[in-house]
Amino acid sequence: MDKLILWHWQQRRTALLFLSSPDGELKFIPMDVIDCPKHGSIIYHPSILPRHRGASAINWTLIQGDKKAGFTIFWADDGLDTGPILLQRECDVGQNDTVDDLYNRFLFPEGIKAMVEAVHLIADGKAPRIPQPKEGATYEGIQKKENAEISWDQPAAALHNWIRGHDKVPGAWTTINGQVVTFYGSSLLDASVPAGQELTIKGASRPGLVTKNGLVIFGNDGKMVLVRNLQFEDGKMIAASKYFSADETTALELTEEEKKMAEDIRAIWKGILSNVAVIEDSTDFFKSGASSMHVVRMLEEIKQKHGGLQLQNEDVYMATKFADFIQMAVRKLRGEDKEEELAIDYVSKNINNMTVNMPYQCFINGKFINADDGKTYDTINPADGSVIASVSSASLADVDKAVAAAKEAFENGEWGRMNARERGRLMYRLADLMEEHQEELATIESIDSGAVYTLALKTHIGMSVQTFRYFAGWCDKIQGATIPINQARPNHNLTFTKKEPIGVCAIIIPWNYPLMMLAWKSAACLAAGNTLVLKPAQVTPLTSLKFAELSAKAGFPKGVINILPGSGGLVGQHLSEHPDVRKVGFTGSTPTGKQIMKSAAANLKKVSLELGGKSPLIIFSDCELDRAVKMGMGAVYFNKGENCIAAGRLFVEESIHDEFVRKVVEEIKKMKIGDPLDRSTDHGPQNHKAHLEKLLQYCETGVKEGATLVYGGRQVCRPGFFMEPTVFTDVEDHMYIAQEESFGPVMVISKFKNGDVDGVLRRANATEYGLASGVFTKDINKALYISEKLEAGTVFINTYNKTDVAAPFGGFKLSGFGKDLGEEALHEYLRTKAITVEY
Repeated sequence: MDKLILWHWQQRRTALLFLSSPDGELKFIPMDVIDCPKHGSIIYHPSILPRHRGASAINWTLIQGDKKAGFTIFWADDGLDTGPILLQRECDVGQNDTVDDLYNRFLFPEGIKAMVEAVHLIADGKAPRIPQPKEGATYEGIQKKENAEISWDQPAAALHNWIRGHDKVPGAWTTINGQVVTFYGSSLLDASVPAGQELTIKGASRPGLVTKNGLVIFGNDGKMVLVRNLQFEDGKMIAASKYFSADETTALELTEEEKKMAEDIRAIWKGILSNVAVIEDSTDFFKSGASSMHVVRMLEEIKQKHGGLQLQNEDVYMATKFADFIQMAVRKLRGEDKEEELAIDYVSKNINNMTVNMPYQCFINGKFINADDGKTYDTINPADGSVIASVSSASLADVDKAVAAAKEAFENGEWGRMNARERGRLMYRLADLMEEHQEELATIESIDSGAVYTLALKTHIGMSVQTFRYFAGWCDKIQGATIPINQARPNHNLTFTKKEPIGVCAIIIPWNYPLMMLAWKSAACLAAGNTLVLKPAQVTPLTSLKFAELSAKAGFPKGVINILPGSGGLVGQHLSEHPDVRKVGFTGSTPTGKQIMKSAAANLKKVSLELGGKSPLIIFSDCELDRAVKMGMGAVYFNKGENCIAAGRLFVEESIHDEFVRKVVEEIKKMKIGDPLDRSTDHGPQNHKAHLEKLLQYCETGVKEGATLVYGGRQVCRPGFFMEPTVFTDVEDHMYIAQEESFGPVMVISKFKNGDVDGVLRRANATEYGLASGVFTKDINKALYISEKLEAGTVFINTYNKTDVAAPFGGFKLSGFGKDLGEEALHEYLRTKAITVEY
């Protein structure tokens, strides 16, 4: 039997024996003595040799700020890690990655796969022996505590690398007030200097700042590092934000029931710490010999005896002495461990006669945090092209964290155990907070998306509030059915169905109605009992992040709502294919919707798609013309034409065509184009520069193909991304602008012959889209006939854009499938389970 050696990294390296059994199964068996196998031994090393050799190689990968980490499988040598290389694998190192992050994400899972590959290469006689280069080689011995002191005369990035490279073992340390203090959980802080209380640190040229988020320290380049946790010489660990208040908590007087619980826990400690004669109040869990594995055991034993006490691993590290642990546990049981105030770094602006405070970081597991790799991007005010804020750009690692938080909240958290009415109460409270902040939300929406403020207030925000209230009312009305089934007597059978939440849902929304699109999908998702990870459009993230703040203030448990600003191609794609996401709700373009369906097929996620449109609006000569003109303009120019159900093509009966066009142009000339925050403005800027350029190209195409440009078609000569409301006539069915959506303020008009009802219906349906449609006529029979024949998910008769939270909304054909709003939307986020009982 061939024997191969695998080095498995987990704080220290442990030799493991690869055994290839007769049935071909690979097994790992610990071994203390390495003997000589037939083919020779191979070793797994957590470094890209020869970059770092030795026992602390993975630590030095971080300490030296390497951009790449990885592992090497090499042929065993005399113990100096210099043997010939068999294979290597590498991965990117995120800006805030720790040893544990690299180990869990890459080194361990990919290392196992690589060892299997190595075994097969050896078995097939194809295993290479590539000599290690000598240049650049280092040998890193086991890093000891005395060598881990922080040297302060370094840039912030070097300080951060030193701290994370020593987290958790042996721990980077410094001296504060004559005591050795070890730092854990560092991240680079790219923001303005926060408010805090100064803390003198030995050797540092500048005092640290104890802030609400942690301890801020400064590099010699003036840049900042945020440290989350501190550990003192006696082993006690605290949140760095609590440094000046760590000893202020008074001891609780326990009730008789709590004293009994304390004795139960004392017995659990005694079972684990068998070497300790008596568990005293001063007994330290870790100094008495416990390890991280014992933490899991202890918490699970406590959970068995006292199920109402929910403790996390971190709680043990924060209260290592028995008396402190009991005090902490009792506070949690009493509910006195109130969540600390949500820490938010804002970008604040005095605008629209108010101060708006805008979060700009990712919102993951109840906290606002920088992107894992520290990347940001600028979000732009379309009214003048200025930068509003530099927003965190979520990475793949952030997606994984957010999905993991949502999964934990759904499967093990308070949300999963919450009854339906309590869930509804939280949603009502959130709706109330949104209403309280409606002017601030509308202002943010206006400067981030270009929406006219009055429209943002009434529709973008107003309908969002209504949506949450509507679905809050559904929470305790989701129910199954009893079903009569055939049964063989004398047996008695009962079959009933349950409507259950699906799990973690990914919600990906567009930029035209940022908050409203969030509400349409998120409210139904949450009412059904799911958790969510939402990706706002990259160009309009700010109201989604403000919503995250309000959801936390409303009391939503951590992990239920997660918001990830950033790239759709990166974040949206990873969410679509993530194995722990069970549902994707998407609003956006048809090509992107198709890609999401392909990605979701990996684990057969449930998918609902609201995609592109080319909605026809048919105007008959027997309509109320002035109303048709007003509604027709709204159908095209509402929200600057950035409206998924906008009338992409108007069919006007020949006898009224010219008068209709004349009246439309007259009304356009009355429209005020300008600052969206001006209450008298009718028409604001397009959402972003690239979209404006696309619209201008769209109009150029229309002119080239022979359509008549009656009005507009140009950029407005002023700062920002403004476009004139545009009118095309003489549009023929084969033209590009007759077939493709503009998603802007472009009215595309075609004539149809007087009385040709079926002819205009054929033309209206001659599109692959089917989102919305409309008809104007006084003849109700004609209107109902048209509504039956139009191939669209929504038909408006003598009105347009009249959506309501209770009415289902969604399209046919290439406009997607599934519904937002109304009772039907709930079913997009539920699954049905049938249960049969014999009694």
